[in-house]
Amino acid sequence: MNKKFYVTAAIPYVNAAPHIGHALEFLQVDVVARYKKLQGVEAITLTGSDENALKNVQAAEKAGQEVQKFVDLNAELFLELTKKLNTHFDVFQKGTNPGHFKSSQDLWTKCNDKGDIYKKDYEGLYCVGCEAFYTEEELQDGECGEHPGKKLEKVSESNYFFRLSKYQEQLIDLISRDTLRIYPDFRKNEVLQFLKEPLKDISISRSNERAKNWGVPVPGDESQRMYVWFDALNIYRSGVDDSIWPADLHIIGKGIIRFHTVYWPAFLLSADIPLPKAVFAHGYLTVNGQKMSKTIGNIINPNEVVNKYGVDATRYYLLKEIPPFSDGDFSYSRMDEVYSSDLSNELGNLLSRLTNLGEKYNVEVINDYEIKDIYDPAIVNLMKEYRFNEALEKIWRRIKDMNRAIDEFAPWKNETGREDFLKKKLGELNIIGTMLIPFMPETAEKIVSSTGGKVKKAQPLFPRLI
Repeated sequence: MNKKFYVTAAIPYVNAAPHIGHALEFLQVDVVARYKKLQGVEAITLTGSDENALKNVQAAEKAGQEVQKFVDLNAELFLELTKKLNTHFDVFQKGTNPGHFKSSQDLWTKCNDKGDIYKKDYEGLYCVGCEAFYTEEELQDGECGEHPGKKLEKVSESNYFFRLSKYQEQLIDLISRDTLRIYPDFRKNEVLQFLKEPLKDISISRSNERAKNWGVPVPGDESQRMYVWFDALNIYRSGVDDSIWPADLHIIGKGIIRFHTVYWPAFLLSADIPLPKAVFAHGYLTVNGQKMSKTIGNIINPNEVVNKYGVDATRYYLLKEIPPFSDGDFSYSRMDEVYSSDLSNELGNLLSRLTNLGEKYNVEVINDYEIKDIYDPAIVNLMKEYRFNEALEKIWRRIKDMNRAIDEFAPWKNETGREDFLKKKLGELNIIGTMLIPFMPETAEKIVSSTGGKVKKAQPLFPRLI
């Protein structure tokens, strides 16, 4: 492998335990990385923990814990989830890592040397949920669109500002020409629409008093801490060395697209640091048709889903049932249906039938193909655009076709051409197993190992739910 592809998940706040939405994004990054590796590309993956936010301090105080201990405990929950989902991350960069502090201060210094940072008195409306300032015009009925019902803080203090307005035309040009590619196209158009309005310079620091002495100190001013987005976005850089940066792809939720496609590239332009090449913004997960909310009490713990259905069934549901570019719904009733129909009946039954027949009739299969050539052009194009659900649909069409072909040929009673038929179908299933490696790696390995050489009946893939 000589080509590299650096892909990141968003850096979640660690003011609470992870929910099912975090699992979705970790899986999307893992699928991209595993798919790239099948193509002979060295994929590097990163996520981490956004630890310097005011909301983390408030949550620690509410829990009666020291802040560092609180964020360490919650960060560990996110790291454990990545492992439980069988998602591999090369780097898990904590926001309180000393190397991250140094990298963020270096970024600040570069922007300051460019003349893009200045200090002024400021008054504005601050959403702790977003860790962002909003103007009256940006609010919906006086509330933050991402956190309705949460009161905005009116903040008045002296802060450092970044000259965001200076980079407006350059950002429009970079995004319009896809030098910074935004997936899907309608999100790109949303960003360009936002950039049609005059950009306002943004606050990039907080007073120690408001930050409660938590976060990255501003170089040369001990009275200020960096505003969370200036340091949090830099986790993507601070976690890797210069030979890996820039990122080939940031995978994020739609609610933070402005920070990643406007603020972040502007900071990098100011500092003369290469920009990420692409941003993919996914939708949100609802639960039984409702937005996840602590108030409603419908937060889904992904660990509970994995414990009940298994890791690959969880991966399949989130990647197949949740559209990558729009909101999608999770429900246990639908999960039961998908587990029974798609996984147990269609895929599990196919492997069981074919390997049972293969063992019964002493079939030996030699599989000789180039892994990088297994995907048909339609699936390759879908994966280039991160349409994971549609790629899985095409793979499942082949699974359904194979089940139909077995029923029609009936090799258990049709002796003519039986061995050739079984060899062919077992070979096809072996290829399908390899195609499933990015999506369902454990299941894929079981299929591939059961459909090569002298065939033995495979153990059930997805046993009946208890």
